[in-house]
Amino acid sequence: MTTLHRSTCPHDCPDACGLLAEVEEGRVVAVRGDPDHPYSRGTLCPKVNHYERTVNHPGRLTHPLVRAGPKGEGTFRRVSWEEAIDLVAGRWRAIAAGAGAEAILPYSYAGTMGLVQRNAGHALFHRLGASRLARTICSPAKSAGFQAVLGATPGPDPSLVERASLVVLWGVNAAATNVHFLGLVKAARRAGAPVWLLDTYRTATAAAADRVFLVRPGSDGALALGLLHLLVREGLADERFLAAEALGWEALKERILPDHGPARTEALTGLDEAAQLDLARGLATSPAPFLRIGEGLSRYGNGSMNVRAIVALAAAAGVLARPGGACYGGSTTGDAFDLERFTRPDLQPRPTRVVNMVRLGEALTTLDDPPIRALCVYAANPAAAAPDQGAVRRGLAREDLFTVVHERFVTDTARFADVLLPATASLEHPDLYRSYGHYFVQRARAAAAPPGEARSNWDLFRALARALGFDEPLFGLTTDQVIDLLLEGPSPWRDRLDRAALDAGRAVPLAVPPGPRWRTPSGRIELRNDALAEPLPRWLPSHADAGAHPLRLQTGPSLYSLNSTFTEREDLDRPRGPLRVRLSPADAAARGLSSGDRAVAWNELGELRLPVEVTGDVPAGIAVVEGVHPDRAGERPGNVNLLTSRRLTDEAGGSTFYDNRIDVRRDG
Repeated sequence: MTTLHRSTCPHDCPDACGLLAEVEEGRVVAVRGDPDHPYSRGTLCPKVNHYERTVNHPGRLTHPLVRAGPKGEGTFRRVSWEEAIDLVAGRWRAIAAGAGAEAILPYSYAGTMGLVQRNAGHALFHRLGASRLARTICSPAKSAGFQAVLGATPGPDPSLVERASLVVLWGVNAAATNVHFLGLVKAARRAGAPVWLLDTYRTATAAAADRVFLVRPGSDGALALGLLHLLVREGLADERFLAAEALGWEALKERILPDHGPARTEALTGLDEAAQLDLARGLATSPAPFLRIGEGLSRYGNGSMNVRAIVALAAAAGVLARPGGACYGGSTTGDAFDLERFTRPDLQPRPTRVVNMVRLGEALTTLDDPPIRALCVYAANPAAAAPDQGAVRRGLAREDLFTVVHERFVTDTARFADVLLPATASLEHPDLYRSYGHYFVQRARAAAAPPGEARSNWDLFRALARALGFDEPLFGLTTDQVIDLLLEGPSPWRDRLDRAALDAGRAVPLAVPPGPRWRTPSGRIELRNDALAEPLPRWLPSHADAGAHPLRLQTGPSLYSLNSTFTEREDLDRPRGPLRVRLSPADAAARGLSSGDRAVAWNELGELRLPVEVTGDVPAGIAVVEGVHPDRAGERPGNVNLLTSRRLTDEAGGSTFYDNRIDVRRDG
């Protein structure tokens, strides 16, 4: 007998797609898109199509394991859950008694986006008094840039793009990271709206664009300021709107924009004056322009300032003034649920130190007073996905570091584990999902039995809480009871929530709470923000604008993996292809390289051996490496994050994955 179960894609993607899982005798036999989901409308990306192949993969971990060989080798012996929990709790107690609980560090991120399983360890580590983790590896600089200008103003409904008269995709490879939004963009294009793409090289999204504007890495803020200059010069700025709705326009015009004429803008960005004029006029004169700002342009040392300048451009061009116009960076649903009811920061005996996850390598190798003695990794794979990979792996290889990893597969990080515990997949546990790319929320029930003895994140941390003697009522709740707890808390986002439909597994809309047009301290668009060290948007160079190596490294997303996930899928290996460095014909010729040659990409952080692809899609001066592939025996040690630094963004402590320089030479 086949049963059908509604669920949600759990992965770190704004689409949060609706799934239908076919289950026979407790086993998922097929997964397809849910046609009733209001946003994803029955389609899935190539990664989640045939998701049953991930759920049922023979490489799934099924039993608790304890290390039986050198760290990093991946040799383990099987133990019982009771033995594993006692071992972990005992070691943590001993470390806390000897060095203090701050010697224990949790490390997790968005391996699952469910509100329960993603945040499952927080309350335990707060109660323990462990070091806290600043989870800033993605794009906090983008949020900081938006908030500097627009405060807590909610993002528009992304479906508005279908009615746009012009679509501008700025720094977003939607074909890899936002495929359902790209579907809406294509609908707008079919209806007559031109689609313009701004990026550093021709990504897969370029196929859906009418025009592609290639800019130098990290120069997005300079381009925005240059376009603002042209708006003033051409008389295209929406002066009436700015006078009524914004603060700081006159100061921006007088103090900043005179230095950003077309010649300087071209020198900084590579775009000539004709292209600059086309962009400025398009944004200022199109009846309903839709400007989509991606995450990539915020992953530089000037990332937050880049975003501030682009949002200021949207205001001055009147994009924010015109009906149907939109400046979209994501959906702001974070306030819909009071997560502190679950994460319980109040359980901390005292506020503890904060370790930035971007600097994990530094934390594991140089942090003192106390040094990190225990690491607990779940919903993350830092040995593959964290920057400064060499330092991360040196830290993980420490014999005096006690590492616990909760995972579905033997990942690069799992190979360094002292205790390796089997985790459930999303279709094997309940959870509650919100999105950062639309305004629907969905409750998912467990659809299938987990393999072997796999446990969910929350069930793991409940067991550890019991073993540590923590008796707070929260640790006695089941996952479904935690979901009910989150849904019971008051929130204007959920005042009209259809609870019956939600409990039945359907995606239901959240309601953006009523409020002022601009939810800033002043109630206006804050082009000048006096609360910041830099009150006005201005040009900041990126870290790699000055550097010893000639090529700017761009670490783009892959169409067939998501960070280090989905790399277990053999059916995706062929379309994904090998990890490779993509070079322009000029840069390849200068190094005597052709497509298929083996090369070494290198900088002061490390060396990475990989094949070459020569392509006209990559401008001169740029090297592109897409995807975070796992280590394979005899292939190469590490991946592109051997070459990415732990330097931070200008605001919010974000990662700078796109802000590095390298060179490339023939291997051998």
